[in-house]
Amino acid sequence: MSAFIGKYTDELIKNAKYIATPGKGILAADESTGTIGKRLASINVENVESNRQALRQLLFTAPGALQYLSGVILFEETLYQKTCCGKPFVDVLLEAGVLPGIKVDKGTVDLAGTNGETTTQGFDGLGARCQQYYKAGARFAKWRAVLKIGPSEPSELSIQQNAQGLARYAIICQENGLVPIVEPEILTDGGHDIDKCAEVTEKVLAAVYKALNDHHVLLEGTLLKPNMVTPGSDSPKVAPELIAELTVRALRRTVPAAVPGIVFLSGGQSEEEATLNLNAMNKLDVLKPWTLSFSFGRALQQSTLKTWKGKEENVKAAQEAFLVRCKANSEATLGTYEGGNAGELASQSLHVKGYKY
Repeated sequence: MSAFIGKYTDELIKNAKYIATPGKGILAADESTGTIGKRLASINVENVESNRQALRQLLFTAPGALQYLSGVILFEETLYQKTCCGKPFVDVLLEAGVLPGIKVDKGTVDLAGTNGETTTQGFDGLGARCQQYYKAGARFAKWRAVLKIGPSEPSELSIQQNAQGLARYAIICQENGLVPIVEPEILTDGGHDIDKCAEVTEKVLAAVYKALNDHHVLLEGTLLKPNMVTPGSDSPKVAPELIAELTVRALRRTVPAAVPGIVFLSGGQSEEEATLNLNAMNKLDVLKPWTLSFSFGRALQQSTLKTWKGKEENVKAAQEAFLVRCKANSEATLGTYEGGNAGELASQSLHVKGYKY
């Protein structure tokens, strides 16, 4: 283990374990300015800071919702924003027992020598940025690596580059007091079947944990944010039970028991699909040494956004829609979600090909 983590060891372990509290999960509200612009455009709302602030305030002040969350991932702008009453968002979250997190990567760039595969940028000044984010109240971080399934993808180069990048990011975060969320996302784009996704997921996760160990990352002070094992977006859908079985199998084969929690990304599934799949995993009667929870962005916000439409008079109804999804996913982390209460909005596919933040 790195000597530099020493002073943060206990705090990292405590915070990672807290975020992985059963019954709680993470709201990913870390959309970049460009990405949130697309969300706002879908409801005909202008992409200006006041509207971005209004949406985040709606989420963070939704009555009853934060009890189901242990963390919220913020974009840099949001980390320093306040409510309309002048209260920093960080304080709103901390007072509700929710740890603020921060997106620290700078997006993907093409990986030279590959067929459109990518690597993630953001290492310039990362240590110094982590120090500033820690001072501002952040206690965990997120870095997204993106891989794709194709005729000869992911290539070994892509797997290794992204694994090394995730490991390097993770140790820099830990040296500065932030719990790193390690996110190797395998996109659903394509016509592959679920077995192919399972095979690739295992291969990628094995490489990631080898790299994390090589970089002396404290696994007890990390979280994993993987894709669920599903068929490609152009393939027929399968039952949640099969997704659960193959996802948990892939994780059991690759993720050390030292990792306290696995928080899934929704990857363009509809709100209801993501919840049902998570619930099916937690109902599986096999040994799962880590908490299985959620770190959803679109799958927690879509109904809320469509209900809000940028109008003040819709805030209460939008917050109620957000509460419904938070509660549903909390139940899914315990395997007690009954399902079936999702409206039309919650059942809409959120898939975007080649999704970028």
